[in-house]
Amino acid sequence: MPTHIKDVEDIRGKRVLLRADFNVPINNGEIRDDYRIESTLETIEYLVSKGARVLIISHLGRKGSETLLPVATYLEKKFSITFCPEHFGEQAQSLVDNIQEGEVVLFENIRSDEREKEGNEAFAKQWAEYADMYVNDAFAVSHRAHASVVAITEFLPSYMGFQLAKEIENLSKVFKPKKPFVFLLGGAKTETKLPLIEKFMPTADTIFAGGVMANDLCLAEGMRVGDESAYSEGTFDFSRVLSAQNVIRPLDLQIKRGEELLFAHPKDILPSDKVVDSAGPETLSVLKEKIMQAEMVLWNGPLGSYESGYKEATLKLAKLVGQSNAISIVGGGDTVAAIKELNLFDSLTFVSTGGGAMLEYLANESLPGIEALS
Repeated sequence: MPTHIKDVEDIRGKRVLLRADFNVPINNGEIRDDYRIESTLETIEYLVSKGARVLIISHLGRKGSETLLPVATYLEKKFSITFCPEHFGEQAQSLVDNIQEGEVVLFENIRSDEREKEGNEAFAKQWAEYADMYVNDAFAVSHRAHASVVAITEFLPSYMGFQLAKEIENLSKVFKPKKPFVFLLGGAKTETKLPLIEKFMPTADTIFAGGVMANDLCLAEGMRVGDESAYSEGTFDFSRVLSAQNVIRPLDLQIKRGEELLFAHPKDILPSDKVVDSAGPETLSVLKEKIMQAEMVLWNGPLGSYESGYKEATLKLAKLVGQSNAISIVGGGDTVAAIKELNLFDSLTFVSTGGGAMLEYLANESLPGIEALS
């Protein structure tokens, strides 16, 4: 386990380079989901309260063309913060030189420089020259070997923040789960999800394969899913999953037939149908029974085409997980969106800030960004 920043004895006056994950949806300058920002506040507040000089770097979007200015505006309500629109120019150096104890500087989107995603060491070293120490609190990007996640640790004493510590502590619980243990998996990317199902088959009492994988499994068994339904490209060996007694698949699915929405058993789906949700009433009834008996529930990924508005089953599943007495660990962008929509955060044990990072951590029991801190 990496060293926690709270275990460093004296950080007063030190310049701390904090890698945060403020990769949040922004529309017309308005933040639409602040969960990742709020999850990092404990680390920022701690650093500020200890008199550190806090320099924050983050990315926003894949291409680096978006600005973090709305995030700075959001944080202005909580901290004495200055937004720096550049990385290494005169303005940036002046802010670094003159930052006072307890003050915060947020730099512009680090992905605006292509060297970040390349993991460029010279780029990382430039950032390191600003600071006395480094803190990673960006779990959701710690599966990427980027400059500000991995290379930076070569040049500064490096620690984990509060949110990263919580992610490790809670996600690692599933490696020795309380039983009965229910694993719910939806979303897309069968190439990522299939190895996870196979990994947890020996320890999970019930695994539900939903989302795109539900369609893939139907096809693997020779059933139709509709020509317009989502399915994975490529070839996969589903033999272990199909023969596993503890892996369950949808009994009924929601389909779009013309302009009509209805529920159908997999064997009754027509070529012209489109599967839009992988859990109908019969499937949810089975899942309810399993979840209410569980001691631990792990969930990642929506059951249907959530972003297209087909979210009824995902919302119902979120309510079931929230109502259970199980240790509940959930994550993934659309999964968290459902939890936020229903205001279920207080009903769940832990909500991860990661989607792909959560899945990779579950698969490998560590991440490049965590290993770099060690």
